[in-house]
Amino acid sequence: MQMFRKLVSKFDNQRKQKAVQGMLNPVVLESEDNKNEFLDELSKRAVEMFEKKCDIKNFSKLVLSDPENTSHIEMTQEMIKQGKIVDPFEDEKLAELADNQRFLRDLGLI
Repeated sequence: MQMFRKLVSKFDNQRKQKAVQGMLNPVVLESEDNKNEFLDELSKRAVEMFEKKCDIKNFSKLVLSDPENTSHIEMTQEMIKQGKIVDPFEDEKLAELADNQRFLRDLGLI
C-alpha cells in the first residue's frame, strides 16, 4: 500500500510539473525523464491494474454482503406497475429488439 501511495504521489508531482509550463526545475534533468519514461508508463499501468482490482474487490464485497436481500426485485416490479420503466421480457419488446436493425448491426449480426 505504501508503494501505491508513492506512485500516486509521483504522478501527482509530474502532473503539477507539466501544469507549470515555461518554468524549469534544475533538479530534474531531461535525461532522467527520457530514461525513466518506460518505467513511468509501466508504473501507471500497475497503478491502474491495482485500482481496478480494488474496485472489483469492493464491488464484490458490496454485492455479496446480503444475498437474501431481494428489495431490488420488488422496487423494479413497482416501477413497472407505475409505468416508469418497461419490462424488457415482454414478448412485444423482445420482438422489437429482434427486428431492430441498429441493435443487430451493433452486435455484428448483419
